[in-house]
Amino acid sequence: MNYTEFVNAVKEKLTQELNGGVRVNVYTTKKNNATERTGLILETPGVNISPTIYLEEFFELYEKGKQMDWIIEDLVELYEEIRQEKSWDYERMLSFEGVKDRIIFRLINTEKNKELLLDVPHKKFLDLSLVFAVLVEADNDGTAVMLIKDLHMRQWKVTKEQLWNVAKENTKRLLPAECFGMNFAVYELLSRSTPGEHDRENLLRRTWHIHEELELPEKDKMYVLSNKLKNYGAACIAYPYILDMLSGVLKENFYVLPSSVHEVIIVPESSQIRQSELERMVREINETQVPEEEILSNHAYFYYAQEGKLQLGKEMCIDREENE
Repeated sequence: MNYTEFVNAVKEKLTQELNGGVRVNVYTTKKNNATERTGLILETPGVNISPTIYLEEFFELYEKGKQMDWIIEDLVELYEEIRQEKSWDYERMLSFEGVKDRIIFRLINTEKNKELLLDVPHKKFLDLSLVFAVLVEADNDGTAVMLIKDLHMRQWKVTKEQLWNVAKENTKRLLPAECFGMNFAVYELLSRSTPGEHDRENLLRRTWHIHEELELPEKDKMYVLSNKLKNYGAACIAYPYILDMLSGVLKENFYVLPSSVHEVIIVPESSQIRQSELERMVREINETQVPEEEILSNHAYFYYAQEGKLQLGKEMCIDREENE
């Protein structure tokens, strides 16, 4: 059974399991980096927000011998976790006033998305691009967004700068940045941290409590920067003041490694790892561990704290004031 046959088989069995109360349809969509994914969209009657479940990882489990009945059971459980109980008021999409408090930005690779960028407003950020979206829903189970296209700008009668001005405020408010030492990030990935530990280990918290005596623990060699949902969190490097705040905590320059569109790795300059070695690491990870749609860049960037500049090599740089 190939993947297409698997998707259709799952569709039929899932429809039966849900007793017809949910419409299950095969759905193919273009994703980041000009990739395509096929999965199932589950439509609940009376609710206009429908989750899409992509089945690649379930297909891998099936190929490894997992029974189809167990896979269907897992999918029903997943659907119950991510289903939406209420509809989004899509009339809000008709006007800028209706959505301006939900407009955010995401960071993507320019070259890999050159066709997409022909039709969407975007802002250059080194060799990357910031694109805009309406954040419809966001929680720990995922996000629902609508990518803003040129046709939306024309309909709303707004400029790219207007989008940027609201997005840079909304994104940091709706998806606040967090930064943790690599050791704690792995520890938390195993779901063993408490809310108190989470707040205490967030390096950016130290800049919010400037009147408290918060000592930086023994330095990690690497740190993970993302947003609270860890979804397209690499965009945090474009948040106003974030890199400046980090340099204030670390008290030095640092490299920024784009591990995926969801997060970046911060490497203090004092680690004394050569940039060529860091770039080799990024390329190898992209080639072996990161899905194509989640790749951000193969470059290592450098933040020069004294100048407040994020730079790509020695030739291209972007001033932090440009994004404030």
